[in-house]
Amino acid sequence: MFSKILIANRGEIAARLIRACHELGISTVAVYSEADADALHTRLADQAVLIGPPAPNQSYLNGKKLIEVALQTGCQAIHPGYGFLSESPDFAHAVTEAGLVFIGPPADAIYQMGIKTEARAIMEAAGVPVVPGFQSDNATDADFIREAERIGYPVMVKAAGGGGGKGIRVVHDPHALPDAIASARREAEHAFGDPTIFLERYIAQGRHIEVQILADNQGNTVHLFERECSVQRRHQKIIEETPSPFISDEVRQQMGAAAVNAARAVNYVNAGTVEFIVDEDANFYFLEMNTRLQVEHPITELVTGIDIVNAQIQIAAGQPLPFTQADISQRGHAIECRVYAEDPANNFLPAIGPVLRTVNPSGPGIRVDAGVVTGDQVSLHYDPMIAKLIVFAENRADAIRKADWALAQYVILGLTTNLQFLRDVIQHPVFVVGEANTHFVDDYMQDWMPPEDTPSDAALIAAALGELLQSAATISSPNPEALGDPYSPWSRLDNFGR
Repeated sequence: MFSKILIANRGEIAARLIRACHELGISTVAVYSEADADALHTRLADQAVLIGPPAPNQSYLNGKKLIEVALQTGCQAIHPGYGFLSESPDFAHAVTEAGLVFIGPPADAIYQMGIKTEARAIMEAAGVPVVPGFQSDNATDADFIREAERIGYPVMVKAAGGGGGKGIRVVHDPHALPDAIASARREAEHAFGDPTIFLERYIAQGRHIEVQILADNQGNTVHLFERECSVQRRHQKIIEETPSPFISDEVRQQMGAAAVNAARAVNYVNAGTVEFIVDEDANFYFLEMNTRLQVEHPITELVTGIDIVNAQIQIAAGQPLPFTQADISQRGHAIECRVYAEDPANNFLPAIGPVLRTVNPSGPGIRVDAGVVTGDQVSLHYDPMIAKLIVFAENRADAIRKADWALAQYVILGLTTNLQFLRDVIQHPVFVVGEANTHFVDDYMQDWMPPEDTPSDAALIAAALGELLQSAATISSPNPEALGDPYSPWSRLDNFGR
């Protein structure tokens, strides 16, 4: 087992990884940019090293510097988390060449799954269903126009490389296809350095359902069932749940088997996720494979009892999976809500600035994976996700109620957040009955506005200060009658506090 691991990330995922390492008795080295000098992950790690200016390409995306720090601090492995360099085959290869262990899949698997056109071809050869489409390295605009007619409108123009919703255009009218092709190419070139695009049939009322897999170096591959991620804004997930309320046990088994076949087709090792689009008739098609830890991994952990980050580290250390597919089962229902510093009423515009006060909800079946706490800053340089609220209950209805209650208890002062928006989503009748698809936000939440009686930050801050002052006055008073608490230590007859 490793004695020290470098965490090549920031925010909530860095904090999550550091805690997992500490549970295993592994020391951690955090890295940080100048903008993150006082960030939570730097305080949690055993050691923290400055790696550059705020701009990601000069800090968290500087693979050479990350490897140098790992070697200088005596680390044996690097965990990339998600985002940044987590799906860079070049970085994974460089880590290995430096004599370190990359806690993730082999560089070849990352490369093959990172190019969507290549991934489609591999999946077709492996017998995994793919969305009808068209791809060709030498295709002209005329070829795309002809093939779009064959596929049938609406079609999606998609970038071959990258992800995160970039380089995607949905085209309903044939006359709009040339402009969509040109703009998708420009965005793909800018975002990924690769203008290659391809076509897929657009499944209008689709569900976004993904399957978590784990694979070790001994050839064992298992799936940990599915997660439904259909509630999205701008192709970015905001609420995930497991199990999916839509698919049957039969389809669940078929999707799990397809995900395992997909992983084996590229000799996959470590944790990964195979994403599918599912149509109204529960036909599922391969979308892509995320060759990393997913943001929404906690809900799978809660329903299976398997710590996925722990498993990643054990696999990277050469350990075999300690369970088989037959040993894995689902229990209960889990929901994750991504808490962002953003304004849902203003096209989800990010909100930046100091976090004046945070109070996380707590209780049985409630988990908060946070990246910021009171006094931290939300920077314009990075993703504005503050935390993930994850709840578990015995059934979906109870999980929804618990999530709503937990969101209502969540306190974040100083920034505009999406807390109320999340509550309104999970309370919406379409979501409650399990019928939300990838168009849910556009169809039902497009004109969302916060309730008029929502208290302002100033009022909330005043209330919080009043509560703190009251608490301070109470604690400083040695008079139990003033406290009104028979269990106060001030009411004891021994010498406590005297």
